[in-house]
Amino acid sequence: MTKPIHPTLTTAYYAQCVLSFGVALGGLAIGIAYLPVDPWVRAFLAVATLYAVTSAFVLAKCVRDRHEVGAVTTRVDQARLDKLLAEHDPYKVESL
Repeated sequence: MTKPIHPTLTTAYYAQCVLSFGVALGGLAIGIAYLPVDPWVRAFLAVATLYAVTSAFVLAKCVRDRHEVGAVTTRVDQARLDKLLAEHDPYKVESL
């Protein structure tokens, strides 16, 4: 059985993700701040943006947790199978 390939998280990739998120959120904040509308509309858009960002973080955490649970279950099942195969002797004769 082959092991799943997990991508490695390099420092450059992590920095790129954080920087990209910051630029996107900053651009959105500047866009909302300079939007030619009433202040209550700006406040609504700002709250909606914060809600969308926090929901995205929560969703990412849930997906990660579900993946980790599946990985742990797979490892436990693999360990049980390995133990069973190690204990099995195909040449052992059962006494009657």
